[in-house]
Amino acid sequence: MERKVPKEELDMRMKRFRERMDKDKPDWEIAVIISKINQYYFTGTMQEGILIIPRDNDAVFWIRKSFERAKAESLFVNLRQMASFRDAAKEYENLPDTVYIETEILPLAYYQRFQKYFPFKEFSSLDLQVLAVRSVKSQYELSLMEKAGEIHRRVLVERIPLLLKEGMSEADLAVQLYAALIEEGHHGIGRFSMFDTDIGIGHVCFGESSLYPTYFNGPGGHVGLEPAAPLLGSRERKLKNGDLVFIDVGCGTQGYHTDVTMTYMFGKKLPREAIEEHEKCVGIQYEIADMLKPGETPANIYRTVMSGLNPMFLNNFMGYGERRVKFLGHGIGLHIDELPVISEGFNEPISENMVFAVEPKKGIKDVGMVGIENTFVVTPDGGKSITGNSTGLIYVD
Repeated sequence: MERKVPKEELDMRMKRFRERMDKDKPDWEIAVIISKINQYYFTGTMQEGILIIPRDNDAVFWIRKSFERAKAESLFVNLRQMASFRDAAKEYENLPDTVYIETEILPLAYYQRFQKYFPFKEFSSLDLQVLAVRSVKSQYELSLMEKAGEIHRRVLVERIPLLLKEGMSEADLAVQLYAALIEEGHHGIGRFSMFDTDIGIGHVCFGESSLYPTYFNGPGGHVGLEPAAPLLGSRERKLKNGDLVFIDVGCGTQGYHTDVTMTYMFGKKLPREAIEEHEKCVGIQYEIADMLKPGETPANIYRTVMSGLNPMFLNNFMGYGERRVKFLGHGIGLHIDELPVISEGFNEPISENMVFAVEPKKGIKDVGMVGIENTFVVTPDGGKSITGNSTGLIYVD
């Protein structure tokens, strides 16, 4: 199977980035990309190196390690080998005063080493410009996300109900879930842009474990293995008859993710109140999806939906107790958490072929987190789900 990003795709991405910089930063002269995910976006390979993009000359990807691997897997034209920044710096003697860099990503020590050999006076951020370009997906990118979405559907709807066994631990299920995802074609990791965030495959929870406090910026909770590694699932929490099973997991193919939350009723149905609250969350998902049309703004979607909800329903909606988050969904692509976010403050109109994970959820005392999450592509007719149409709370006898 061909895994190289097509050259015309790479050329189009670079062209769109330059156009966005010209629009937002009309005085820009040089941009530098250091993060591996953005390197991959522009070159089709992720290595230890720097991608330098002059305004009036060709971009060059300077690679320390591994140059051989980059040549084998990338169709980017200008790959150059360097032993250190010193080698690359020789080609850029007349630097402008300001260089544009990834301020959200770049560690201070790395910046200082880079600036030692590239002695510019000032830096400015290009983060929003890169994210804006990445937010609108090409047909090539959408095709990969559709594959990830189909893996998601098969594993969570068809395979997980067969794996649930009374007495298994959350950790047991997490391991089997990961194996099933890999067997179906998952690329093996869920990537987040959130600073210093380890996530593994996602949240795998039984009952009230899904309400447990967590540093992760999402509505659900998670116990995990231990305080030093709050990942996968608890070894101690065992599945018992009547449990809610809550799985919030990313899946990806060739770098591109979808995001799904699926719930299950194990052994017997949940209390009527929990089922009704879950069904309200499903209705909210459809309401948001109907609004995912070009020209709409995420902030207006958020305000419209939130203002229409009963104040009583808002208790424990999008988080349990005081741990509520202030969004209803988020962009997704090479990272699971991308811009824009369905929240206040995001007032730029959305475009066709943007992709959003929509995740209305509500915590229920003594039950856990109910609700739903699927991944939708923006179309003129509203959001189109690429992760299936299951409404969750799948009954497993």
